[in-house]
Amino acid sequence: MSGRVVTFGEIMLRLKPPGAQRFFQSPLFEATFGGGEANVAAALARFGCDAAFVSVIPPNAIGDACAGELRRQGIDTSLIVRKGSRLGIYFLEAGAGQRPSVVIYDRGGAAIAEAQRGDIDWDRCFSGAAWFHITGITPAISRSASELSIEAVRSAKQKGLTVSCDLNYRKNLWKYGASAAEVMGEILRHVDVLMANEEDCQHALGIKAEVDVESGALDPAQYRRLAEKVLSAHPTVSRIAITLRESRSADDNGWSAVLHDRKDFFVSRRYEIRDIVDRVGSGDAFSAGLIYGLQNLGSPAEALEFAVAASCLKHSIPGDLPLISVAEVKALMSGAGSGRVQR
Repeated sequence: MSGRVVTFGEIMLRLKPPGAQRFFQSPLFEATFGGGEANVAAALARFGCDAAFVSVIPPNAIGDACAGELRRQGIDTSLIVRKGSRLGIYFLEAGAGQRPSVVIYDRGGAAIAEAQRGDIDWDRCFSGAAWFHITGITPAISRSASELSIEAVRSAKQKGLTVSCDLNYRKNLWKYGASAAEVMGEILRHVDVLMANEEDCQHALGIKAEVDVESGALDPAQYRRLAEKVLSAHPTVSRIAITLRESRSADDNGWSAVLHDRKDFFVSRRYEIRDIVDRVGSGDAFSAGLIYGLQNLGSPAEALEFAVAASCLKHSIPGDLPLISVAEVKALMSGAGSGRVQR
């Protein structure tokens, strides 16, 4: 089994109207928890990995419920720092048909946004760990969060961990003065495995993607050229995985990915995902699947297929958390995608 994986980032309270209703069409909100790196930790824990999540959450009842949910997923929460006054919130309005989903953030002054260097003991966090994962969301939250993120990847690399990063560009977060390309360029100096899509590469790294995402089926050859550009610009990155989403509507997407390891270029199977239940967290399921696959499966190609299948399944699950198992992912990889009742 793979070595211990540590993830670091913000986890938020997620508030969503029932079904595909608009904000306040109903007076009710479904309250759950989620966040990029926490979602990755949850998936890895459910895959049977030793997974720990590092964050800063407030010492109040909301923080207690959040930590309790993480523990329920099998995640080690002993490294979480309890300080600050509030947990960040995001509101989600699920799209349907040609109406897109909408996310509104309410995370100003959140505990992790106010955390400072020195608040987290990275020596303790990385003791016995083999892999560290972060996303581009965390350094976008605040200047101090970006400093913590850089401190984390630098420390992880110095201790010999494999470091992965999902670029996860969020234009509504980069508000404190630093550019995404500047900060992510520094972080990538310490990253081994990179996950991204074409928009991430363009906005987070400043690398133009000559990809037409509006023309129907996507051309893997265009993504090979994009991967080679990123690898050329960032020589410390040994592997890059790029997801290919063909978004025909909020409910109907094509889904596949490619992986370049500086030697070979792999193209995954393509899934047609219709009647999407919830695509939030699907990229995190992909990242977790790739981490699991690279640690436990026989080849990069198999790791890529595992990641794409895991992410495909996440589209069928409400909430941020990827509530899936290795057996379910492997069943889909082997062709069991009919949805027939299992008795």
